[in-house]
Amino acid sequence: MIDPRRLRVLRALADHGTVTAAARALYLTPSAVSQQLTALESEVGQPLLERRGRAVRLTAAGEILASHASAVLAQLERAEADLAACASGAVGRVTVASFATAITMVVAPAIAALRERAPKVEVLVRDAEGHASLPLLLAGEVDLAIAMDYRGAPRADDERVLRAPLYAEPFDAVLPADHRLAGAPEVALPDLAGEPWITPWPGNPVQDVVLLACENAGFAPRVTHSSDDFRAIAALAAAGVGVALVPRSALRGVALRRAVMRPVAGRPPTRRVFAAMRRGSERHPLIGLTLDALKDAAEELHATDPNGSPDPNG
Repeated sequence: MIDPRRLRVLRALADHGTVTAAARALYLTPSAVSQQLTALESEVGQPLLERRGRAVRLTAAGEILASHASAVLAQLERAEADLAACASGAVGRVTVASFATAITMVVAPAIAALRERAPKVEVLVRDAEGHASLPLLLAGEVDLAIAMDYRGAPRADDERVLRAPLYAEPFDAVLPADHRLAGAPEVALPDLAGEPWITPWPGNPVQDVVLLACENAGFAPRVTHSSDDFRAIAALAAAGVGVALVPRSALRGVALRRAVMRPVAGRPPTRRVFAAMRRGSERHPLIGLTLDALKDAAEELHATDPNGSPDPNG
């Protein structure tokens, strides 16, 4: 009999590539991960790993079992969902990982609505950058992840993850108030090619969007300052040390001083935000209830800003 807990360990190794990274994702020690994998090899009766010094890779048998592990784990999620559906009433806890802007714009309003609609449902929130929430979801640490498309993210047809679109928003240019283009109704990215740039740190999906937008405009930005805090990025632009691109909602309601926001001409880069859950868990009544509240909050967000205009403070 194969222990499904060990299948989760094998799947984590396949996802993360090393015992150390898999252990970190599962909140285990590397020694515990190695022991679980050794026990799994004994259960299946054939080697699953090729050990080369400190490095390991999956054997052909390991690859086969890892692919089955995704289906098995999804089916277990469905079983838990069906059992939960048998329970009467909406009672329980759902954990959501999300980046800060989506917490403000969508998750918090959804929680407020749920407190009226289903007061016995407790939603716990974990602040996680857009590239960090999906690994938490796959590791079983959270029930829902709010993320954006980025290079390296699980694809829409990934057998482990089910996506539900929430909203999309353009990026706007943030400029010093005395910038030569500050008075323009919109800004063409090629006009900023020679400027110093302020971007999030490498690894942040927003930086990927900014670099790709500049690449499509025909230049590589000269990044001189980095911050994952959009308020800090706006403050640096206000200080006159560079220009930036930020998702439109990131600075909504922020009183900008000595900086302005301007729409990007043509087809601006766009952040597409979605909710993700492990396949099979969408049948869990509490997850379905929370997802519905998130979708409603996202629709309300669009309804209150149908034209997507920049913050007037900009």
